[in-house]
Amino acid sequence: MSWKRKNKISGKNKYYSIRNKLKRENKISSDFEIMINNLSLEDIIALKLETSMNVSGTPIYGLQLSKALRYICKEALYKLALSATRSKNSAARFLGVSESDFRQELKRMNIESFFLEEEDEERKKT
Repeated sequence: MSWKRKNKISGKNKYYSIRNKLKRENKISSDFEIMINNLSLEDIIALKLETSMNVSGTPIYGLQLSKALRYICKEALYKLALSATRSKNSAARFLGVSESDFRQELKRMNIESFFLEEEDEERKKT
């Protein structure tokens, strides 16, 4: 039996990593990742909202958080899909949406610009 090394297939999403981007920008550390790993997603969202309110010193009325939360979560899922897969097509399959709907949402939310700077820097290194 021949043991040939498989070619690693990589697509455009190869350089898309939220974790690496935030680490490079010194927004997170390994210790922070360990701490956040012990919290539920609900706790993290509540904490983020509470700290945002503490900046203003008072609850902010009229923001329609319940409507905005749907879009915030959707954007986070799309970023995860791009980060976890090799291509846009596989990201769409990961989320269970059609490829055309996925591409429309990417344009509407302008998610790719979040990763473009990182992709350019990673390509310069290789």
